[in-house]
Amino acid sequence: MLLQVGGKRSALGLLAIRRVWSMSRSAHTASQTLEYKPIKKVMVANRGEIAIRVFRACTELGIRTVAVYSEQDTGQMHRQKADEAYLIGKGLPPVAAYLHIPDIIKVAKENDVDAIHPGYGFLSERADFAQACVDAGVRFIGPTPDVVRKMGDKVEARAIATSAGVPVVPGTDAPISSLQEAQEFSNSYGFPIIFKAAYGGGGRGMRVVREYEELEENYQRACSEALAAFGNGALFVEKFIEKPRHIEVQILGDKYGNVIHLYERDCSIQRRHQKVVEIAPATQLDPHLRDRLTADSVNLARQVSYENAGTVEFLVDKHGKHYFIEVNSRLQVEHTVTEEITDVDLVHAQLRVCEGRSLPELGLKQDKIRINGYAIQCRVTTEDPARGFQPDTGRLEVFRSGEGMGIRLDSASAFQGAVISPHYDSLLVKVIASGKDLPAASAKMSRALAEFRVRGVKVSLFSTTEMHFHPKALKDVRGQIGAPMPGKVVEVKVKQGQKVEKGQPLCVLSAMKMEMVVNSPLSGTVAKIYVTADSTLEGDDLILEITE
Repeated sequence: MLLQVGGKRSALGLLAIRRVWSMSRSAHTASQTLEYKPIKKVMVANRGEIAIRVFRACTELGIRTVAVYSEQDTGQMHRQKADEAYLIGKGLPPVAAYLHIPDIIKVAKENDVDAIHPGYGFLSERADFAQACVDAGVRFIGPTPDVVRKMGDKVEARAIATSAGVPVVPGTDAPISSLQEAQEFSNSYGFPIIFKAAYGGGGRGMRVVREYEELEENYQRACSEALAAFGNGALFVEKFIEKPRHIEVQILGDKYGNVIHLYERDCSIQRRHQKVVEIAPATQLDPHLRDRLTADSVNLARQVSYENAGTVEFLVDKHGKHYFIEVNSRLQVEHTVTEEITDVDLVHAQLRVCEGRSLPELGLKQDKIRINGYAIQCRVTTEDPARGFQPDTGRLEVFRSGEGMGIRLDSASAFQGAVISPHYDSLLVKVIASGKDLPAASAKMSRALAEFRVRGVKVSLFSTTEMHFHPKALKDVRGQIGAPMPGKVVEVKVKQGQKVEKGQPLCVLSAMKMEMVVNSPLSGTVAKIYVTADSTLEGDDLILEITE
């Protein structure tokens, strides 16, 4: 019996786990010394929907929960959902409160907390926080501090991937410290190249350079962004992969060297370097490529004795070659779609692994993990599409969500009267739709999003109505303009009947943590437009037709 998602299934799964546990202790090999120690109380060092998600899993497993909150979050939902709640970071700015390790550890020790779940963001990938937990005698629900450190250093992670036989994008072996080093790299590998922050992610410190004249300016901007965001301006340089897909593999490891994968997610549709839509499993993925991606992910995890949940991220180019990007040593925002297609509750698994249970004891063996249908996650954000998706704040005067069979909503502030703070990210609610196949899941998502009604704060609802069944541009037909990559249409710059010149911008696409302008390859008249702002496109989907 696998760890199951959902109330009734979770209860059945828990009973099965207890039964398996009682039978398997004596059967476990003598070479593995079990270190089982039940968790009775868990603190979540986070806020918002991820804190509530972990609290729900703890409640299902009979574990007492502890919330922490900043002075500005006194009335937030995550505080109400926990059994206990304590103020941290008194007098500090909102974000700084959740980064104040001494306060968090103090609350944990004073209130007999057995383990701390970091959620995602904030301290979730900070090795010093994981170490502070260990030093205080509190278990960290995640990888060991050493693994968190190794995976957080992109340069070291690349070296580990290489040693595990996992392909990486050609790039520098260490952070660069001067513009001259960037020039030497571009001379060796040619353009385009990409700068990336060596000690952080989320798109900050990331700049694509397509020609020599742009090199110096983008180097300075990337360095400045990395310094401001992560306190370290170190960069490394990679060859930029054109028109890639962003595919990530969910992994799970235990304390005894067992590692499994739970298949992949496609996260190619992004805006401002942030994922907007995630799909599991990835569509139109060659089975042999899937096998290589999952095998490389498991091998990489074994290389570092990976424990607990994590994600291995890859780029896949137009030729079907895959390249390692990074490991996120935490639970991902989009873990939901993996849960829906595998029926495995990842947070339950995290907690049980932290207690010392092995994956086989939990029924989590690779040959038992199966893909069941498709799932899509769309992030509803408090951003104003009319103002370039700038974050919006205020009070939700009206809120009605979309619901129905096969729809899951994960949120902490999606209710009438909720106050949207300017201090945190703009995620309002995650909408997850699952179905027997991709068209079924997409149809459910479209219906759910159409039912949303929000007033008081501007929101961005990603439409899936054109996610599939879109006409393709024929390469041998002059004047048919196709999407150069999978993505979302941000803006259509022309109208039907308008005359355009060669090189004139036609539309703007957002994908793979960047925006791309599609220019006209010829002069003529726009005969027909097949997309609107917010349309979702696959590679070569027809955007518009131009007649000469």
